[in-house]
Amino acid sequence: MSLGVQLGIVVGYLCFALAIGIGAYRLTERTAEDYYLASRTLGTVVLLFTTFATLLSAFTFFAGPNTAYREGPEWILVMGVMDGILFAVLWYLVGYKQWLVGREYGYLTLGEMLGDRFGSPRLRALVAGISLFWLFPYVMLQQMGAGSALSALTDGAVPYWAGAGLITVFMIVYVVLAGMRGVAWTDTLQGAFMLVTVWAALLWVLLSVGGPAAATGDLLGVAPEFATLGGEFYTPAFVITQAVSIAFGVAMFPQVNQRFFVARSRAVLKRTFALWPLLVLALFVPAFMLGAWARGLGIDAEAGTNVLPLVLAEYTPAWFAALVIAGAVAAMMSSSDSMLLSGSSYFTRDLYRPFVNPAASERREDSLGRAGVVAFATGAFLASLLRPGTLLEVGSTAFGGFAQLAFPVLVALYWPRTTRTGITAGIVASQAFYLASVFLPFVPAAYGGWGASLVGMALGLALTVGVSWVTTPAAGEERAIYFEFAD
Repeated sequence: MSLGVQLGIVVGYLCFALAIGIGAYRLTERTAEDYYLASRTLGTVVLLFTTFATLLSAFTFFAGPNTAYREGPEWILVMGVMDGILFAVLWYLVGYKQWLVGREYGYLTLGEMLGDRFGSPRLRALVAGISLFWLFPYVMLQQMGAGSALSALTDGAVPYWAGAGLITVFMIVYVVLAGMRGVAWTDTLQGAFMLVTVWAALLWVLLSVGGPAAATGDLLGVAPEFATLGGEFYTPAFVITQAVSIAFGVAMFPQVNQRFFVARSRAVLKRTFALWPLLVLALFVPAFMLGAWARGLGIDAEAGTNVLPLVLAEYTPAWFAALVIAGAVAAMMSSSDSMLLSGSSYFTRDLYRPFVNPAASERREDSLGRAGVVAFATGAFLASLLRPGTLLEVGSTAFGGFAQLAFPVLVALYWPRTTRTGITAGIVASQAFYLASVFLPFVPAAYGGWGASLVGMALGLALTVGVSWVTTPAAGEERAIYFEFAD
């Protein structure tokens, strides 16, 4: 198949998704609540799939299969089983409480919710600033994944920078036009499409090689260690660190956390997090097993190369491989547009409005948010050209940074005695510790095998509780704000 046809499939699919965004733009009101939260009207199917597609990132489609290819299929336990269940629990503990509070007071962002409770614009800005800082590498991750995928699909005819630039242009146009309503509609399409195509790809490959037994036999022939759990890579400390950091980090991702506000009703929210583990397993199992089986099928994926496009190119028709990669790139765009949309709300609601222009109109805020999307995405694209690490390394680092917010937020939501000083101490100390472990070479990244992200989370929990216990509420704190309404 010609290069033009392959690119036509990819670009055509992206344009189809963009058309949905344009349709949503015609229905989107020029208000912050409608642009960022679709006026809190999402139903079960759309909320489930928009959250699902928001997480269908390069970390899922490429870092996951790559890890399974090199280290074994236990990555399914980390992402599929442990994080599917852990995040569903957090969706209930954090998401349901946030939905109740957001419904009562009309909050749009996590920082806004915390700032009101503790009477502190500075705390609000702190949470927003931390979130934007860690959001940057995760947006960059999508651009890295798209650039690598299109380069692999076209055997290098489309260079890495062009693939990364393509998704950047589409994500900017899409977010500027669509808002949450369009993002949610497209996410529903992307989630359903990727489920179908990943399972179709798995079945196609297995039929080509003689079935799962033959594929497993070939795998164990070249990597017999994959037959047993554990090993040098999948130590208990590593698995628990990754699973906990990813699940708690996901709950604090702006694009995921903001979806805790958008359910139409209590019943919608509860049905959604109950279905979540099943949907996660339905995607991760085929994607990661394709990566693991590729090891025994003679697929040579060098370091820094994504294995999924290679196995598709080898065992499926070119048009189908292009369609799957188009869906994966579009799903990465779904992740990126959600991130950019939420990042825009954090910037305008939690930084610009409180500190620069408190009297800003909703139209002014809307325009500034769209301009911020362009600047943020462009900066992430330029950084992605440097390729600062593997997809797994970049993604895990961002997850760990967001995870540091989780325990202070949980404590604040459920313990009325939490003080402004306590939650601030927990957030600042855990972030400082984790940042040091990432950027300072003399600070260990692990302690006895346990990752620094897990240690930082424990530090944040201890300080939030301990400092709150010995301090008194500051002026302006509203200690009953999360507890004065019926659930």
